Amino acid sequence: MFEDLKPHLIELRKRLGISVGSLLVMFFVMFYFHEPILNWIVEPLNVALIEVGKKSLHAAEGMVTTSQVGGAFFVALKVAFFAAIVAALPIILAQIWLFVAPGLYANEKKMIIPFIVGGTSMFLVGVLFAYYVVTPFGFDFLITFGSFKFTPLINIEDYVGFFTKIMFGFGLAFELPIFAYFLALLGMIDDRMMREFFKYAVVIIFIVAALLTPPDVLTQLLMAGPLVILYGISILIVRLVNPAPPLEDEETDEEEVALSKELTSE
Repeated sequence: MFEDLKPHLIELRKRLGISVGSLLVMFFVMFYFHEPILNWIVEPLNVALIEVGKKSLHAAEGMVTTSQVGGAFFVALKVAFFAAIVAALPIILAQIWLFVAPGLYANEKKMIIPFIVGGTSMFLVGVLFAYYVVTPFGFDFLITFGSFKFTPLINIEDYVGFFTKIMFGFGLAFELPIFAYFLALLGMIDDRMMREFFKYAVVIIFIVAALLTPPDVLTQLLMAGPLVILYGISILIVRLVNPAPPLEDEETDEEEVALSKELTSE
């Protein structure tokens, strides 16, 4: 059994090696540019803190602080790693596709470019949606709430970790239609399976939204809502790619309708 798995393990090690290598290269590149990337990450927080200064009658405008020796350095590492994953994503997706490609038909192997482009594009759409739609609402509510009593002192290490968790959560969530399309293309799922799983998917979506977003209902709905819509879109995509075969009772009904039409015509 091990001999049968050995070629696959060797191929997996090769693909993982290329993925990790590309991630390391991108990490060093992004570390060089960590300051402008960090400025982009902190911008929603700065906007929320400015609003605190405007609304608060007695407290000063909030501040971004660090509580660790070398905290700025570790933040730079986190920022560079986050940016490196995004930059290396096309290569990582290509390695995933090349790993499964030997088991595909010739026409399916040609889908590597749509898989890479679609997967990268949808991840970026998810990140941008989180940045420009979700975080302004979430940060404005969480930071300004209670600011009339307290002055917000935001720990930059916690903020960057919190920010990247939201970005990755939305980026991965927006990959759902892409992976549904290719799983349907491989014949692993059909639209009936997704429809029957819908009620469970909604529960899972709200649990994931609660784990990946701030503890307020508005932000959770801003993540859960698009995810439910994306699941519905995925059902339509899967129906076009790999529609479920009709059930036995549906086949019987169709036969009866066809027979009645024949008798009527006679």
